[in-house]
Amino acid sequence: MTDLSPASTAADPSTTAAAAVRAVREVPDRVSLDGVEARWDGAWTEQGTYAFDRSATREQVFSIDTPPPTVSGSLHVGHVFSYTHTDVVARFRRMRGAEVFYPMGWDDNGLPTERRVQNYFGVRCDPSLPYDPDFEPPHVGGEGKSVKAADQVPVSRRNFVELCERLTVEDEQQFEALWRRLGLSVDWGMTYQTISAEARAVAQQAFLRNLSRGEAYQAEAPGLWDVTFQTAVAQAELEARPYPGAFHRVAFHRAGAEPVHIETTRPELLPACVALIAHPDDERYQHLFGTTVTSPLFGVEVPVLAHPAAEPDKGAGIAMCCTFGDLTDVQWWRELQLPTRSVIGRDGRLLREVPEWVTSPEGRARYEEIAGKTTFSAREAVVAGLRASGDLDGEPQKTDRMANFFEKGDKPLEIVTSRQWYIRNGGRDESLRAELLQRGQELGFHPDFMRVRYENWVGGLNGDWLISRQRFFGVPFPVWYALDADGEPDYDHPLLPSEDQLPVDPSSDVPAGYTAEQRGVPGGFVGDPDIMDTWATSSLTPQIAGGWRSDPDLFARVFPMDLRPQGQDIIRTWLFSTVVRSHLEHGSLPWADAAISGWILDPDRKKMSKSKGNVVTPMGLLEEHGSDAVRYWAASARLGTDAAFEVGQMKIGRRLAIKVLNASKFALSFGPAEQGASALDASLVTDPLDRAMLAGLADVVDRATAALEAYDHTRALELTETFFWTFCDDYLELVKDRAYGAGAGAADVTPETASARAALSLALDVMLRLFAPVLPFATEEVWSWWREGSVHRAPWPVAEPLRAAAGDGDPAVVGAAGAALAALRKVKSEAKVSMRTEILRARLEVPASLLPGVQVALGDVRAAGRVTGPLDVVEVPDSADAAVVARDAELLPPEPKQPTA
Repeated sequence: MTDLSPASTAADPSTTAAAAVRAVREVPDRVSLDGVEARWDGAWTEQGTYAFDRSATREQVFSIDTPPPTVSGSLHVGHVFSYTHTDVVARFRRMRGAEVFYPMGWDDNGLPTERRVQNYFGVRCDPSLPYDPDFEPPHVGGEGKSVKAADQVPVSRRNFVELCERLTVEDEQQFEALWRRLGLSVDWGMTYQTISAEARAVAQQAFLRNLSRGEAYQAEAPGLWDVTFQTAVAQAELEARPYPGAFHRVAFHRAGAEPVHIETTRPELLPACVALIAHPDDERYQHLFGTTVTSPLFGVEVPVLAHPAAEPDKGAGIAMCCTFGDLTDVQWWRELQLPTRSVIGRDGRLLREVPEWVTSPEGRARYEEIAGKTTFSAREAVVAGLRASGDLDGEPQKTDRMANFFEKGDKPLEIVTSRQWYIRNGGRDESLRAELLQRGQELGFHPDFMRVRYENWVGGLNGDWLISRQRFFGVPFPVWYALDADGEPDYDHPLLPSEDQLPVDPSSDVPAGYTAEQRGVPGGFVGDPDIMDTWATSSLTPQIAGGWRSDPDLFARVFPMDLRPQGQDIIRTWLFSTVVRSHLEHGSLPWADAAISGWILDPDRKKMSKSKGNVVTPMGLLEEHGSDAVRYWAASARLGTDAAFEVGQMKIGRRLAIKVLNASKFALSFGPAEQGASALDASLVTDPLDRAMLAGLADVVDRATAALEAYDHTRALELTETFFWTFCDDYLELVKDRAYGAGAGAADVTPETASARAALSLALDVMLRLFAPVLPFATEEVWSWWREGSVHRAPWPVAEPLRAAAGDGDPAVVGAAGAALAALRKVKSEAKVSMRTEILRARLEVPASLLPGVQVALGDVRAAGRVTGPLDVVEVPDSADAAVVARDAELLPPEPKQPTA
């Protein structure tokens, strides 16, 4: 006897018990999807269905570096979309016999949480204040309106972090409830936070090791600065946006010669000008190279230099280099070794002191007029001065220039000089860049075309990774500085903690050899005031989730991880930064594969995002359509492909889930409820139509498995769904009469009836497992009617036992027989009679290619079509549009209606 039960195909013997067939089926009289999410989530939690077994070896584990959502915001349908893709992978791998490490993290540090906590509790962070262990916030968000910034109570950074942790716990509970409703098969006993003590210790330990190896360093250098949030911004956080401006044609003076005109959108930076620069091949300015010119209004002499980055066809073809107007200025400043003459401060205003390089009385007077002004006001004043002096050639010409913005900001970034922390990422090291490009070649991208985004980003880097931020809620740098007799920090010899002291907060903790009273006084110490960029922590999610610092045994079982699922827009940030940290710390990739989801588009084909205000919150969708339906919509889109938000697709998914329930109830209605394990006895399958169906199902198993192995969940779903609807529309109808036999309760079952019943059970068993990753609730519901344990712990189906049961069965038989049945039904439909109407005689004209299949299943075709008399089958030639056609059909006349009294 060939046993097709899951126990016989399991890769892991532990699944045997979970795969047992119930002694008695418990099929409900009425099937419904109502309440399945709450019922099965509770059961999965109670039974530990998705609990990770940490005794598994690394070879047995499939580990996932799950994206930690930002809990300071709200989840939207785009999250549901991409996290469903991940869950399909997790469920498939678990059924394939792997022990799946699938934790959930919460990204709760960074600016969004900081601002939310300020408003919610009515506090603001002041790192200079001491920690108050008894502090209670003056306000709680639910008690009224948010407190104005001016009325917020200052607290220490440690107090502020505690309030952040307190609020994010509440947010995390809401997020977890939604993820559970969606059916994510996460081990909820293995969650992490990016601001927890463990995460802070991991981030600080990794930083200290970067520092000791020379990969992290501190430098006073020009960098992008957001004047609103008062923080440095990394290259990966930039957004280029159009910004209204105007070109000003401005004259620089030459002794005894015609002036040189440049065009600029930022005339307020004239006092910061350090050179005029043109392309070395531009013949118009060849004679000027090596000479000097004098800036208008401010009278500062600057050189005229050549650089290949100058654009001859842009503006006047010669540009002023200021420190600093844009990133090209930084490039010229660095490569041509120009002086630094910064005039814009961190507050976005011009410095209040007249610069030392402005020496003429007229120039100093001009500068005093703009000192302390915003860049906008200073621009107006400078333009007025240029117009009055005659140095403005014509009027400004309006334009939309592309300006760099912080992704969360609404004002163009400035470039200011400040002391910041960096990690080497290949932006200034060709050797390291080549190594990181090679890592990109080693990483499996799904889809593969996403690889070019990684390569373009790495190839286009122009500086190292700026990881310090001038904010409060985040991981502080574990660094102090000794103060000299004048109270100046010694940045060249930082004071560092040992790894066993981590995590530390330099604003409240004291370095070894000092006392708290020495903080901030000459001869004492001062803590580094900055925190790490949120990506500097998130880039360590494999280490945080895997227990790199605190649980080396677990880390050895899960790292390097198998999969990083994420969105395409953070390849340059999260994916790349994680590769950098793993390469530097472990000399390896952090994972073997990266699965990249596309975007969700609104009805106008625009990307859904919270910043655009066009997102849809998911809980209402889950409640209205059901979780399986929403998951079906998400799984219908391939990785890397943008998908439209379609409620219609969710309705199709709900219809499919309901059909799974109804078809399963129907298939389980044949035979006695006490049928037990014999239901899966493949040796009972003897009928050619049944064998043909199982042969087709074997093909689906092979192809769907290959698709899922290649991270093509959409193809696997298409294959399974197509087979399922053919199974319902054709096979079930064809085999129904034979499966009933002499009646469901008959003691003597014919071999033909036993074959049909066994084939139905075997097919249902396999199809439930094929659908389980996408429709976890409907499949678990059906599984519980007749199987022990969970379908999600049953082994993934394999084709070999199905092929053994199918023998020489030809999958084409089902389609041919279905076409013949459809032809008979068409006759009844055109006659507008019931499908149960008997056909007294008919002739089927069958294309030659379909004839063998129809002949093999003719008995089932007759029974399903209610043909009680002669049924002649005639072969006709094949053609492109050939179809089975019923001719000369005679229907049993309907009984005359009885007269009403």
